[in-house]
Amino acid sequence: MALSVDALKAQLNKTPDDADAIDSVRLPALLAAATAKIEADLGYKLTDTDELPDGVPADLELAVLMTAADWYENREASIVGVSAMPLPFGVPEIVANYRRYTFAAVDDAE
Repeated sequence: MALSVDALKAQLNKTPDDADAIDSVRLPALLAAATAKIEADLGYKLTDTDELPDGVPADLELAVLMTAADWYENREASIVGVSAMPLPFGVPEIVANYRRYTFAAVDDAE
């Protein structure tokens, strides 16, 4: 998997040397949290070779980086005084292509 702090810095338009003490702690934490969020949305780990036998597709890696970058740029849960909306063809659309869906059997005995 090509996910790294340097890949996240590139997503944020930062140079590999463009870091401060806060970013050196915050960026790895954001990358780990974004990975966990995407894995929860998928229903499996990105390291699951049964689900992803050819490795993590580039668009899923991008979904992780987009999520981490969004959380970096928007550090609070709300925005005041600005109209905001999600971009079309964003993270949910990428994840939907790979998500594992499960369905429960319906009991007709009632």
